[in-house]
Amino acid sequence: MRIEGLCIRNIEIGMGMPQICIPVVKQTADEILEYIGQIMELQPDIIELRMDWYEHIRDAEATQRLLESARQLAGETVLLFTIRTSNEGGELTVSVEEYMNLCRMACESGCIDLLDVEAFMEDQVLMEITKIAHEKQVYVIGSNHDFEKTPPEDEITRRLEYMGQQGADIAKIAVMPQTEKDVVTLLQATTDYYDKGNKKPIVTMSMGGTGMISRLVGETFGSAITFASGGEVSAPGQIPVGDVRTMLALLHKYR
Repeated sequence: MRIEGLCIRNIEIGMGMPQICIPVVKQTADEILEYIGQIMELQPDIIELRMDWYEHIRDAEATQRLLESARQLAGETVLLFTIRTSNEGGELTVSVEEYMNLCRMACESGCIDLLDVEAFMEDQVLMEITKIAHEKQVYVIGSNHDFEKTPPEDEITRRLEYMGQQGADIAKIAVMPQTEKDVVTLLQATTDYYDKGNKKPIVTMSMGGTGMISRLVGETFGSAITFASGGEVSAPGQIPVGDVRTMLALLHKYR
């Protein structure tokens, strides 16, 4: 398995143990900033700002102030900006145009390191937003979420490859297993991606309790980031960050 690691601030995504990302799912600026202060004590590698939860996300000035404060609190910790739309399990219903404007605003804020872009919103959206992000030295995670099922191996791999072809620096897919075999399908698709010669880092996970194991074996199968709970979960199956760190270290020790 040959992966091209992606260096952002003080971490290298795709090399060694998976990076640990803690999502922030709060509504008010005060709640968001207070929670960031709390989880900084847990030393995450990445903090995901789930801005679809933020009550004033459509207020550009308020959002800019929030991002500046978040950047100050986070220090050198990588900040990931995410608008998860209702189409993929998020809190915000937006048009394609509004989604692109929100992503552009985030990139122009000068505060974020990573931007999540839903890859299958509409043709060319991922490519267009990626160009905007790269002009502002922001890296892009192309993403896709299926809360109902696990697609076949070849379809999972196809989606991951598509994201890379559209310019995303990292490709992410999260799927819902109906059986234990679905978890195996997700893990097999992850290794298949690299077996086909792809080198960009990817993030894959099987959600819920059944898929929990997929959040821990990224170093073996090739998933570069794992999402952990700092107290509140943003997706089914997330594990408290302390437990995740312990298990990742144990698996790494005996590889």
